[in-house]
Amino acid sequence: MVVLNRIYTRTGDKGTTALASGERRSKADLRVETYGTVDETNACLGLVRQHTTGDLDGMLARIQNDLFDLGADLATPETGEPLSYEPLRIVAAQVTRIEGDIDALNARLTPLRSFVLPGGSAAAAALHLARTVCRRAERLAVALAASPGETVSAEVIQYLNRLSDFLFVAARVANDDGAADVLWVPGQNRT
Repeated sequence: MVVLNRIYTRTGDKGTTALASGERRSKADLRVETYGTVDETNACLGLVRQHTTGDLDGMLARIQNDLFDLGADLATPETGEPLSYEPLRIVAAQVTRIEGDIDALNARLTPLRSFVLPGGSAAAAALHLARTVCRRAERLAVALAASPGETVSAEVIQYLNRLSDFLFVAARVANDDGAADVLWVPGQNRT
C-alpha cells in the first residue's frame, strides 16, 4: 500500500531519486527518464479524458492504471537479488487487452488513404500528443533495454508499442470515427 503523508522529503535536492528497491540514481539516469516519460504519457491521457466519455473514456481509465503498473515495473529493475516483496510487472494479458481495444475501435473506421495530421477535435489533438509522448517513452525503453546491466521486459516494450497504436486509432475515433480527420496532402504548399 502506498502512503503519501509528506510530499517533500528533500532527498532529491542533490539530483538523485530512489528506485523502488531503494537504490539511488541520478534524476538524469536513463531508467528514471524512461519511467518519467511514461508518467508524462499518463498526464497527457488525463488531459485527453477531459474531452472523452463512454467506452473510449473507460479504455483510457484502464490504460492510465496500466501506466502506473508500467512505471512501477520500470522503477523496480531486475537485479537478480531477492526483494522482500513481489514487484509489479506488466504482463501479457495487459498487452492482449489493449490489442482488443484497438481492434474494437478500428472496426468502426474506414481504411486510410493518406497520413493523418495531428488535429481535428480537442480530444483527437490531445490523443495525438499523448501518442508522440508514448513513442518517446517506447524509444527510451528500447534504449534502456539495450544498455549494459539494465533489463526491461518484452511486455513493457510491447505495451508501449501497442499503446501508441491505440492512441492513433482512438484519435481517429475522436474525430467522428475518422470523418473529421485532417489528412496530409503531400507537397500541398510547394507552389
